[in-house]
Amino acid sequence: MSDDKPDDRWTQGPEIKPGETPRQAAAGSGASSGEDAETLRERQRLAQVEMLDRWVGGVLAEQRRSRRWTLFFRFFFAALILASLGTTLYGVFVAGQPAAITERHLGVVEVKGVIDSESPASAERIIEGLNRAWEAESAAAVVLHIDSPGGSPVQSQRIYEEIRRLGEQGDKPIYAVIEDIGASGAYYIAAAADEIYAAPASLVGSIGVIFASFGLEEAIERLGVERRVFAAGDNKAFLDPFSTIAPEQARFWQEVLETTHWQFIEAVREGRGERLGDDPRLFSGLVWSGEQGVELGLVDGLQSLDGLAREMGIERMQDYTPRLDPFERLTRHFGRVAAEWVGLPTTQSPLRYQLN
Repeated sequence: MSDDKPDDRWTQGPEIKPGETPRQAAAGSGASSGEDAETLRERQRLAQVEMLDRWVGGVLAEQRRSRRWTLFFRFFFAALILASLGTTLYGVFVAGQPAAITERHLGVVEVKGVIDSESPASAERIIEGLNRAWEAESAAAVVLHIDSPGGSPVQSQRIYEEIRRLGEQGDKPIYAVIEDIGASGAYYIAAAADEIYAAPASLVGSIGVIFASFGLEEAIERLGVERRVFAAGDNKAFLDPFSTIAPEQARFWQEVLETTHWQFIEAVREGRGERLGDDPRLFSGLVWSGEQGVELGLVDGLQSLDGLAREMGIERMQDYTPRLDPFERLTRHFGRVAAEWVGLPTTQSPLRYQLN
């Protein structure tokens, strides 16, 4: 009879209760049947392996999430850099070029802020704008829209000479319109224009040269600081603010200032001609209102940029000033700040045609 008994191996084993796993059922059955310690140790090992598997799986899942976020941020920053580069290229090659217009208009060039080789009002940028406006066939006139206290003598002279060169060609007039202030080096530039206009309350003039420094030799002595300057040439370091300036050195430096001042005076006389008044204070460095400037011959009339356009019967104005590259400006700014912090010399001239 036993040979006829069916093979029931697939149905043998402990009974599984509802909510119980086969492993738990086997563990319960083994415990109830008094299984030996070896079986218990094996069961514990299997449980530890299972726990280790779950931990490793969690670590791998976290690493995958971390890699996904790393890739996301890499792509994000790459896209940001590409977008910034695209914006810069667009600003330089597309937006930086004024759109060509065919209707009659005023070609405007902005002169804003301190005139300096490292500033937006540099000779290179202003001259480029002047030539763009001059070459525009539909531009009825070129207008320098000035709002500047002045700056570098060399930069001002370069712009002045370019205006005079263009004006000698006689194709179209060049006007200077002063907004809030057109003083010192900014007035130097304006003097080259055919006519100068300003608002009644504008500040104009300040025809003079300035050099400003400090005498700190006694201060460092009181602080117990030793100044070490090595120079070849008796007068090489005579402008050092921590050293005493000799009387003959002061006289020499005053001659330099007066020579530069005379260049300024000659340029204004050449530009303004007989329109210039004979007030002895004109070249003393004083600054005047626009209304006073008309009486002194420094200004031809009281007019704004919009008023000039209406007077000429022109409805449209076009800005020909080259656009600024934001990354270049940022780089120059940080470079200048870093140079000042470490005490490196800058390229600025110590002499200024500037209202302080």
